Amino acid sequence: MKYRQLTPFPHDFLWGASTSAYQVEGAWNEDGKGPSVIDARNPYPEGTTDFTVASDHYHRYKEDIALFAEIGLKSYRFSIAWTRIIPDGSGEINQAGVDFYHQLIDEILRHGIVPIVTMYHFDLPQALQEQGGWYNRKTIDAFARYADVLFDEYGSRVKYWLTINEQNLMILQGVSLGTMDANMESQKKILYQQNHHMLVAQAKVMRALHDKVPEAKIGPAPNISLIYPASAKPEDIQAAFNYNAIRNWLYLDMAVHGKYNVMAWRYMQEKGYTPEILPGDMEILSNAKPDFIAFNYYTTQTVEASRGDGHDEVIRGGNKLLKSGEDGVHRGASNPYLPRTEFGIEMDPVGFRNTLREIYDRYHLPLLITENGLGAFDKLDENGQINDTYRINYLYLHIEQMQLAITDGIEIFGYTPWSALDLISTHQGCSKRYGLIYVDRDEFDLKQLKRIRKLSSYWYSDVIKYNTL
Repeated sequence: MKYRQLTPFPHDFLWGASTSAYQVEGAWNEDGKGPSVIDARNPYPEGTTDFTVASDHYHRYKEDIALFAEIGLKSYRFSIAWTRIIPDGSGEINQAGVDFYHQLIDEILRHGIVPIVTMYHFDLPQALQEQGGWYNRKTIDAFARYADVLFDEYGSRVKYWLTINEQNLMILQGVSLGTMDANMESQKKILYQQNHHMLVAQAKVMRALHDKVPEAKIGPAPNISLIYPASAKPEDIQAAFNYNAIRNWLYLDMAVHGKYNVMAWRYMQEKGYTPEILPGDMEILSNAKPDFIAFNYYTTQTVEASRGDGHDEVIRGGNKLLKSGEDGVHRGASNPYLPRTEFGIEMDPVGFRNTLREIYDRYHLPLLITENGLGAFDKLDENGQINDTYRINYLYLHIEQMQLAITDGIEIFGYTPWSALDLISTHQGCSKRYGLIYVDRDEFDLKQLKRIRKLSSYWYSDVIKYNTL
Protein backbone atom coordinates (compact mmCIF):
# COMPACT_ATOMS: atom_id res chain seq x y z
CA MET A 1 0.00 0.00 0.00
CA LYS A 2 1.29 3.45 -0.93
CA TYR A 3 0.78 6.30 1.53
CA ARG A 4 0.66 10.03 0.91
CA GLN A 5 2.17 10.68 4.33
CA LEU A 6 4.07 8.41 6.71
CA THR A 7 3.28 8.08 10.41
CA PRO A 8 6.25 9.36 12.45
CA PHE A 9 8.07 7.17 14.93
CA PRO A 10 6.66 7.50 18.47
CA HIS A 11 8.38 10.29 20.43
CA ASP A 12 9.52 7.76 23.08
CA PHE A 13 10.67 5.14 20.54
CA LEU A 14 13.43 2.94 21.99
CA TRP A 15 16.20 3.32 19.43
CA GLY A 16 19.03 1.10 20.64
CA ALA A 17 21.40 -1.74 19.84
CA SER A 18 22.03 -5.30 21.05
CA THR A 19 24.70 -7.69 22.27
CA SER A 20 24.81 -11.01 24.13
CA ALA A 21 26.93 -11.86 27.16
CA TYR A 22 29.03 -14.67 25.73
CA GLN A 23 29.78 -12.78 22.52
CA VAL A 24 31.07 -9.55 24.11
CA GLU A 25 32.00 -10.04 27.75
CA GLY A 26 34.97 -12.39 27.68
CA ALA A 27 36.28 -13.11 31.21
CA TRP A 28 34.70 -16.50 30.71
CA ASN A 29 36.10 -17.98 33.94
CA GLU A 30 36.65 -14.89 36.10
CA ASP A 31 35.08 -13.91 39.41
CA GLY A 32 33.40 -17.24 39.98
CA LYS A 33 31.73 -17.65 36.59
CA GLY A 34 31.03 -21.26 35.63
CA PRO A 35 31.36 -22.77 32.13
CA SER A 36 28.42 -22.69 29.73
CA VAL A 37 27.74 -24.93 26.73
CA ILE A 38 29.39 -22.22 24.63
CA ASP A 39 32.57 -22.35 26.73
CA ALA A 40 32.60 -26.15 26.49
CA ARG A 41 31.99 -26.14 22.73
CA ASN A 42 34.50 -28.18 20.75
CA PRO A 43 35.60 -27.77 18.07
CA TYR A 44 35.12 -24.20 16.86
CA PRO A 45 34.83 -23.57 13.13
CA GLU A 46 38.32 -23.76 11.64
CA GLY A 47 40.24 -20.49 11.75
CA THR A 48 37.88 -18.76 14.16
CA THR A 49 38.52 -17.63 17.71
CA ASP A 50 36.71 -18.77 20.83
CA PHE A 51 34.73 -16.62 23.30
CA THR A 52 37.23 -16.48 26.17
CA VAL A 53 38.11 -12.79 25.62
CA ALA A 54 35.53 -11.74 23.02
CA SER A 55 35.33 -7.91 23.06
CA ASP A 56 36.41 -7.72 26.72
CA HIS A 57 33.19 -5.89 27.59
CA TYR A 58 33.41 -7.33 31.12
CA HIS A 59 36.39 -5.11 31.86
CA ARG A 60 35.53 -2.23 29.51
CA TYR A 61 31.78 -1.84 30.02
CA LYS A 62 32.09 1.74 31.28
CA GLU A 63 33.96 2.79 28.15
CA ASP A 64 31.43 0.96 25.98
CA ILE A 65 28.35 2.40 27.68
CA ALA A 66 29.85 5.89 27.36
CA LEU A 67 30.20 5.30 23.62
CA PHE A 68 26.60 4.08 23.42
CA ALA A 69 25.53 7.31 25.09
CA GLU A 70 27.71 9.29 22.67
CA ILE A 71 25.86 7.64 19.78
CA GLY A 72 22.63 8.59 21.51
CA LEU A 73 21.20 5.12 22.16
CA LYS A 74 17.90 5.24 24.01
CA SER A 75 18.09 1.56 24.94
CA TYR A 76 20.63 -1.23 25.24
CA ARG A 77 19.56 -4.84 24.90
CA PHE A 78 22.05 -7.22 26.51
CA SER A 79 21.95 -10.66 28.09
CA ILE A 80 22.88 -11.88 31.53
CA ALA A 81 25.13 -14.93 31.69
CA TRP A 82 23.31 -17.57 33.74
CA THR A 83 26.69 -19.02 34.82
CA ARG A 84 27.83 -15.69 36.28
CA ILE A 85 24.79 -15.69 38.56
CA ILE A 86 24.63 -19.43 39.34
CA PRO A 87 27.86 -21.07 38.10
CA ASP A 88 26.48 -24.62 37.90
CA GLY A 89 22.97 -23.50 36.95
CA SER A 90 21.19 -24.73 40.06
CA GLY A 91 23.47 -24.37 43.09
CA GLU A 92 25.00 -21.50 45.00
CA ILE A 93 24.52 -17.90 43.89
CA ASN A 94 27.75 -16.15 42.86
CA GLN A 95 27.69 -12.71 44.48
CA ALA A 96 30.48 -11.39 42.26
CA GLY A 97 28.37 -12.12 39.20
CA VAL A 98 25.29 -10.53 40.75
CA ASP A 99 27.36 -7.45 41.58
CA PHE A 100 28.73 -7.14 38.05
CA TYR A 101 25.27 -6.80 36.54
CA HIS A 102 24.25 -4.34 39.24
CA GLN A 103 27.23 -2.23 38.18
CA LEU A 104 26.44 -2.64 34.49
CA ILE A 105 22.77 -1.68 34.94
CA ASP A 106 23.77 1.28 37.13
CA GLU A 107 26.11 2.49 34.39
CA ILE A 108 23.45 2.10 31.70
CA LEU A 109 20.90 4.04 33.75
CA ARG A 110 23.45 6.71 34.69
CA HIS A 111 23.73 7.55 30.98
CA GLY A 112 19.95 7.74 30.57
CA ILE A 113 19.73 4.50 28.58
CA VAL A 114 16.90 1.99 29.08
CA PRO A 115 18.18 -1.55 29.85
CA ILE A 116 16.46 -4.42 28.02
CA VAL A 117 17.57 -7.72 29.55
CA THR A 118 17.67 -11.11 27.84
CA MET A 119 17.63 -13.80 30.49
CA TYR A 120 19.01 -16.65 28.38
CA HIS A 121 20.93 -16.21 25.13
CA PHE A 122 22.20 -19.67 24.11
CA ASP A 123 24.57 -20.09 27.11
CA LEU A 124 23.04 -22.92 29.15
CA PRO A 125 25.25 -23.88 32.13
CA GLN A 126 27.43 -26.82 31.12
CA ALA A 127 26.71 -28.52 34.46
CA LEU A 128 23.02 -28.67 33.50
CA GLN A 129 23.89 -29.88 30.00
CA GLU A 130 25.78 -32.79 31.54
CA GLN A 131 22.60 -33.71 33.43
CA GLY A 132 20.53 -33.80 30.23
CA GLY A 133 20.13 -30.10 29.56
CA TRP A 134 16.60 -29.06 28.61
CA TYR A 135 15.64 -32.72 28.16
CA ASN A 136 15.78 -33.00 31.95
CA ARG A 137 12.68 -31.43 33.54
CA LYS A 138 14.82 -30.25 36.45
CA THR A 139 16.16 -27.56 34.12
CA ILE A 140 12.69 -25.95 34.17
CA ASP A 141 12.99 -25.43 37.92
CA ALA A 142 16.60 -24.30 37.60
CA PHE A 143 15.61 -21.63 35.08
CA ALA A 144 12.67 -20.51 37.21
CA ARG A 145 14.95 -20.12 40.23
CA TYR A 146 17.53 -18.23 38.16
CA ALA A 147 14.74 -15.93 36.96
CA ASP A 148 13.64 -15.29 40.55
CA VAL A 149 17.17 -14.18 41.41
CA LEU A 150 17.22 -11.79 38.45
CA PHE A 151 13.81 -10.33 39.26
CA ASP A 152 14.67 -9.91 42.94
CA GLU A 153 18.03 -8.29 42.21
CA TYR A 154 17.26 -6.13 39.18
CA GLY A 155 13.47 -5.97 38.88
CA SER A 156 13.19 -2.53 40.44
CA ARG A 157 15.44 -1.01 37.74
CA VAL A 158 14.74 -3.12 34.64
CA LYS A 159 11.36 -2.61 32.99
CA TYR A 160 11.80 -4.79 29.87
CA TRP A 161 12.70 -8.49 30.03
CA LEU A 162 13.19 -11.08 27.29
CA THR A 163 12.89 -14.75 28.18
CA ILE A 164 14.77 -16.97 25.71
CA ASN A 165 16.67 -15.77 22.67
CA GLU A 166 15.88 -17.64 19.44
CA GLN A 167 14.46 -20.77 21.03
CA ASN A 168 13.26 -21.86 17.60
CA LEU A 169 16.78 -21.77 16.16
CA MET A 170 18.14 -23.73 19.11
CA ILE A 171 15.72 -26.49 18.10
CA LEU A 172 16.15 -26.17 14.33
CA GLN A 173 19.88 -25.27 14.16
CA GLY A 174 21.17 -26.08 17.64
CA VAL A 175 24.22 -28.06 16.56
CA SER A 176 25.40 -25.24 14.27
CA LEU A 177 24.89 -22.73 17.09
CA GLY A 178 26.83 -24.86 19.54
CA THR A 179 23.88 -25.06 21.94
CA MET A 180 22.90 -28.69 21.44
CA ASP A 181 24.76 -31.97 21.72
CA ALA A 182 25.77 -33.03 18.19
CA ASN A 183 24.70 -36.58 19.02
CA MET A 184 21.10 -35.35 19.25
CA GLU A 185 20.95 -33.77 15.79
CA SER A 186 18.99 -36.67 14.28
CA GLN A 187 16.93 -37.32 17.42
CA LYS A 188 14.22 -34.76 16.86
CA LYS A 189 11.86 -36.31 19.39
CA ILE A 190 14.44 -35.39 22.04
CA LEU A 191 14.71 -31.88 20.62
CA TYR A 192 10.97 -31.31 20.74
CA GLN A 193 10.87 -32.60 24.30
CA GLN A 194 13.56 -30.03 25.13
CA ASN A 195 11.46 -27.46 23.32
CA HIS A 196 8.41 -28.28 25.42
CA HIS A 197 10.39 -27.90 28.63
CA MET A 198 11.72 -24.52 27.47
CA LEU A 199 8.17 -23.39 26.70
CA VAL A 200 6.99 -24.42 30.17
CA ALA A 201 9.99 -22.67 31.74
CA GLN A 202 9.28 -19.52 29.75
CA ALA A 203 5.66 -19.52 30.88
CA LYS A 204 6.65 -19.92 34.52
CA VAL A 205 9.03 -16.97 34.46
CA MET A 206 6.58 -14.71 32.61
CA ARG A 207 4.02 -15.38 35.34
CA ALA A 208 6.67 -14.95 38.05
CA LEU A 209 7.70 -11.50 36.81
CA HIS A 210 4.09 -10.31 36.71
CA ASP A 211 3.62 -11.52 40.29
CA LYS A 212 6.88 -10.05 41.60
CA VAL A 213 7.16 -6.82 39.59
CA PRO A 214 3.70 -5.96 38.18
CA GLU A 215 4.94 -2.81 36.45
CA ALA A 216 7.63 -4.67 34.46
CA LYS A 217 7.04 -6.14 31.01
CA ILE A 218 8.22 -9.40 29.50
CA GLY A 219 8.06 -11.24 26.19
CA PRO A 220 9.61 -14.04 24.12
CA ALA A 221 12.45 -13.35 21.66
CA PRO A 222 12.41 -15.90 18.80
CA ASN A 223 13.91 -15.42 15.35
CA ILE A 224 10.98 -14.88 13.00
CA SER A 225 11.44 -15.22 9.25
CA LEU A 226 8.33 -15.11 7.16
CA ILE A 227 8.31 -18.08 4.77
CA TYR A 228 7.49 -17.43 1.11
CA PRO A 229 6.25 -20.02 -1.40
CA ALA A 230 8.62 -20.41 -4.34
CA SER A 231 5.71 -19.90 -6.75
CA ALA A 232 1.95 -19.54 -6.94
CA LYS A 233 1.70 -23.30 -7.29
CA PRO A 234 -0.78 -24.44 -4.61
CA GLU A 235 1.58 -27.13 -3.35
CA ASP A 236 4.33 -24.52 -2.83
CA ILE A 237 1.92 -22.29 -0.90
CA GLN A 238 1.00 -25.27 1.26
CA ALA A 239 4.70 -25.99 1.90
CA ALA A 240 5.20 -22.39 3.03
CA PHE A 241 2.20 -22.75 5.34
CA ASN A 242 3.79 -25.89 6.80
CA TYR A 243 7.15 -24.30 7.49
CA ASN A 244 5.70 -21.07 8.86
CA ALA A 245 3.84 -23.20 11.42
CA ILE A 246 6.92 -25.24 12.35
CA ARG A 247 9.48 -22.44 12.34
CA ASN A 248 7.49 -19.44 13.56
CA TRP A 249 3.97 -19.96 14.87
CA LEU A 250 4.66 -22.96 17.09
CA TYR A 251 6.72 -20.66 19.32
CA LEU A 252 4.56 -17.53 19.25
CA ASP A 253 1.21 -19.36 19.47
CA MET A 254 2.46 -21.04 22.63
CA ALA A 255 3.92 -17.86 24.12
CA VAL A 256 0.78 -15.81 23.47
CA HIS A 257 -2.07 -18.33 23.65
CA GLY A 258 -0.56 -21.18 25.67
CA LYS A 259 -1.49 -23.70 22.97
CA TYR A 260 0.40 -25.72 20.40
CA ASN A 261 -0.11 -24.54 16.84
CA VAL A 262 -2.41 -27.10 15.21
CA MET A 263 -0.33 -27.64 12.08
CA ALA A 264 2.92 -27.84 14.06
CA TRP A 265 1.34 -30.41 16.39
CA ARG A 266 0.13 -32.53 13.47
CA TYR A 267 3.65 -32.36 12.03
CA MET A 268 5.10 -33.66 15.29
CA GLN A 269 2.48 -36.39 15.46
CA GLU A 270 3.17 -37.50 11.89
CA LYS A 271 6.94 -37.56 12.47
CA GLY A 272 6.79 -39.12 15.93
CA TYR A 273 8.20 -36.02 17.64
CA THR A 274 5.38 -35.22 20.07
CA PRO A 275 6.68 -34.39 23.56
CA GLU A 276 5.48 -35.90 26.80
CA ILE A 277 3.17 -33.38 28.46
CA LEU A 278 2.74 -33.86 32.18
CA PRO A 279 -0.39 -32.92 34.15
CA GLY A 280 -0.30 -29.21 34.91
CA ASP A 281 1.92 -28.25 31.97
CA MET A 282 -0.87 -26.87 29.81
CA GLU A 283 -2.31 -24.93 32.75
CA ILE A 284 1.09 -23.29 33.31
CA LEU A 285 1.33 -22.49 29.60
CA SER A 286 -2.16 -21.03 29.35
CA ASN A 287 -1.76 -18.85 32.47
CA ALA A 288 1.29 -16.97 31.17
CA LYS A 289 0.75 -13.87 29.06
CA PRO A 290 3.49 -11.81 27.39
CA ASP A 291 3.23 -8.04 27.37
CA PHE A 292 4.87 -7.74 23.96
CA ILE A 293 6.59 -9.83 21.30
CA ALA A 294 10.29 -9.31 20.72
CA PHE A 295 11.87 -10.92 17.70
CA ASN A 296 15.07 -11.05 15.68
CA TYR A 297 14.83 -10.49 11.93
CA TYR A 298 17.55 -10.89 9.32
CA THR A 299 15.82 -12.27 6.25
CA THR A 300 12.88 -14.24 4.94
CA GLN A 301 13.06 -17.79 3.61
CA THR A 302 11.55 -19.45 0.56
CA VAL A 303 10.36 -23.03 0.18
CA GLU A 304 8.69 -25.24 -2.39
CA ALA A 305 6.72 -28.45 -2.23
CA SER A 306 8.47 -31.55 -0.98
CA ARG A 307 9.57 -33.90 -3.73
CA GLY A 308 9.68 -36.84 -1.35
CA ASP A 309 13.02 -37.99 -2.76
CA GLY A 310 14.97 -37.87 0.49
CA HIS A 311 16.79 -34.70 -0.59
CA ASP A 312 14.38 -31.99 0.47
CA GLU A 313 16.88 -30.43 2.88
CA VAL A 314 18.77 -27.93 0.75
CA ILE A 315 21.72 -25.68 1.55
CA ARG A 316 20.96 -22.32 -0.02
CA GLY A 317 23.60 -19.90 -1.22
CA GLY A 318 26.48 -22.05 -0.02
CA ASN A 319 25.69 -21.13 3.59
CA LYS A 320 25.12 -24.08 5.93
CA LEU A 321 23.05 -21.90 8.23
CA LEU A 322 20.52 -21.35 5.45
CA LYS A 323 19.64 -24.98 4.98
CA SER A 324 15.99 -25.85 5.16
CA GLY A 325 13.69 -28.61 4.11
CA GLU A 326 12.34 -31.86 5.48
CA ASP A 327 11.10 -34.87 3.57
CA GLY A 328 7.34 -34.79 3.07
CA VAL A 329 6.99 -31.31 4.61
CA HIS A 330 8.78 -28.71 2.47
CA ARG A 331 11.86 -28.28 0.32
CA GLY A 332 14.29 -25.41 0.76
CA ALA A 333 14.56 -22.96 -2.12
CA SER A 334 16.31 -19.70 -3.02
CA ASN A 335 14.60 -16.42 -3.80
CA PRO A 336 15.90 -15.04 -7.14
CA TYR A 337 14.57 -11.56 -6.32
CA LEU A 338 16.81 -10.96 -3.32
CA PRO A 339 20.46 -9.84 -3.15
CA ARG A 340 22.85 -11.53 -0.73
CA THR A 341 25.41 -10.43 1.82
CA GLU A 342 29.08 -11.47 1.67
CA PHE A 343 28.07 -14.47 3.79
CA GLY A 344 25.35 -15.70 1.43
CA ILE A 345 22.40 -14.43 3.47
CA GLU A 346 19.50 -13.03 1.46
CA MET A 347 18.52 -9.43 2.24
CA ASP A 348 14.81 -8.63 2.25
CA PRO A 349 13.85 -5.25 3.76
CA VAL A 350 10.32 -5.49 2.31
CA GLY A 351 10.09 -8.91 3.94
CA PHE A 352 10.74 -7.15 7.24
CA ARG A 353 7.53 -5.17 6.79
CA ASN A 354 5.73 -8.32 5.65
CA THR A 355 6.91 -10.12 8.80
CA LEU A 356 5.86 -7.24 11.07
CA ARG A 357 2.42 -7.25 9.46
CA GLU A 358 1.99 -10.99 9.85
CA ILE A 359 3.04 -11.09 13.52
CA TYR A 360 0.86 -8.15 14.51
CA ASP A 361 -2.12 -9.45 12.57
CA ARG A 362 -1.89 -12.79 14.38
CA TYR A 363 -1.25 -11.58 17.93
CA HIS A 364 -2.12 -7.86 18.28
CA LEU A 365 0.68 -7.23 20.79
CA PRO A 366 3.27 -4.44 20.73
CA LEU A 367 6.44 -5.42 18.87
CA LEU A 368 10.11 -4.92 19.72
CA ILE A 369 12.78 -5.68 17.13
CA THR A 370 15.69 -7.08 19.11
CA GLU A 371 18.10 -7.96 16.29
CA ASN A 372 18.54 -6.82 12.70
CA GLY A 373 21.87 -6.16 11.10
CA LEU A 374 24.53 -6.75 8.48
CA GLY A 375 27.61 -8.89 9.01
CA ALA A 376 30.57 -7.80 6.89
CA PHE A 377 34.37 -7.91 6.62
CA ASP A 378 34.83 -4.38 7.94
CA LYS A 379 38.36 -3.02 7.41
CA LEU A 380 40.14 0.05 8.72
CA ASP A 381 41.05 2.43 5.90
CA GLU A 382 44.31 4.38 5.60
CA ASN A 383 42.93 6.97 8.03
CA GLY A 384 42.03 4.39 10.65
CA GLN A 385 38.30 4.71 9.95
CA ILE A 386 35.54 2.30 8.92
CA ASN A 387 33.39 3.69 6.12
CA ASP A 388 30.64 1.09 6.28
CA THR A 389 28.23 2.71 3.85
CA TYR A 390 26.89 -0.78 3.04
CA ARG A 391 25.68 -1.10 6.66
CA ILE A 392 24.07 2.34 6.51
CA ASN A 393 22.23 1.26 3.37
CA TYR A 394 21.09 -1.99 5.02
CA LEU A 395 19.82 -0.24 8.15
CA TYR A 396 18.21 2.57 6.14
CA LEU A 397 16.19 0.15 4.02
CA HIS A 398 14.99 -1.80 7.06
CA ILE A 399 14.14 1.28 9.12
CA GLU A 400 12.28 2.65 6.10
CA GLN A 401 10.16 -0.51 5.98
CA MET A 402 9.66 -0.38 9.75
CA GLN A 403 8.20 3.12 9.43
CA LEU A 404 5.94 1.90 6.65
CA ALA A 405 4.77 -0.87 8.99
CA ILE A 406 4.03 1.74 11.68
CA THR A 407 2.07 3.63 9.03
CA ASP A 408 0.20 0.37 8.35
CA GLY A 409 -1.02 0.61 11.97
CA ILE A 410 1.43 -1.81 13.59
CA GLU A 411 2.49 -0.96 17.14
CA ILE A 412 6.29 -1.00 17.35
CA PHE A 413 8.02 0.51 20.38
CA GLY A 414 11.71 -0.21 19.83
CA TYR A 415 14.49 -1.22 17.47
CA THR A 416 17.81 -2.60 18.75
CA PRO A 417 19.89 -3.71 15.76
CA TRP A 418 22.67 -6.25 15.99
CA SER A 419 25.06 -5.16 17.23
CA ALA A 420 26.15 -2.30 19.47
CA LEU A 421 29.83 -3.12 19.03
CA ASP A 422 31.79 -5.78 17.21
CA LEU A 423 31.57 -9.15 18.90
CA ILE A 424 32.43 -12.76 18.25
CA SER A 425 30.05 -14.24 15.71
CA THR A 426 28.78 -17.70 16.54
CA HIS A 427 29.98 -19.03 13.18
CA GLN A 428 32.62 -16.72 11.70
CA GLY A 429 34.53 -15.52 14.75
CA CYS A 430 35.48 -11.85 14.97
CA SER A 431 35.99 -11.50 11.21
CA LYS A 432 32.24 -11.25 10.65
CA ARG A 433 31.50 -7.82 12.10
CA TYR A 434 28.08 -6.39 12.87
CA GLY A 435 28.87 -3.55 15.25
CA LEU A 436 28.24 0.17 15.13
CA ILE A 437 31.56 0.35 16.99
CA TYR A 438 34.71 -1.35 15.69
CA VAL A 439 36.76 -3.46 18.11
CA ASP A 440 40.34 -3.59 16.87
CA ARG A 441 41.35 -7.23 17.21
CA ASP A 442 41.90 -10.17 14.88
CA GLU A 443 40.90 -13.78 15.35
CA PHE A 444 44.01 -14.64 17.38
CA ASP A 445 45.68 -11.25 17.91
CA LEU A 446 43.92 -9.19 20.56
CA LYS A 447 45.97 -6.03 19.78
CA GLN A 448 44.71 -3.26 22.09
CA LEU A 449 40.99 -3.98 21.65
CA LYS A 450 40.60 -0.30 20.79
CA ARG A 451 37.06 0.98 20.19
CA ILE A 452 36.47 3.06 17.04
CA ARG A 453 33.08 4.40 16.00
CA LYS A 454 32.13 3.39 12.46
CA LEU A 455 30.54 5.74 9.94
CA SER A 456 27.24 3.90 10.51
CA SER A 457 27.24 4.97 14.16
CA TYR A 458 27.32 8.66 13.19
CA TRP A 459 24.50 8.13 10.71
CA TYR A 460 22.48 6.24 13.33
CA SER A 461 23.09 9.09 15.79
CA ASP A 462 21.22 11.42 13.46
CA VAL A 463 18.35 8.97 13.02
CA ILE A 464 17.98 8.82 16.80
CA LYS A 465 18.45 12.56 17.35
CA TYR A 466 15.80 13.54 14.81
CA ASN A 467 13.64 10.40 15.32
CA THR A 468 13.38 9.95 11.56
CA LEU A 469 15.24 8.93 8.44
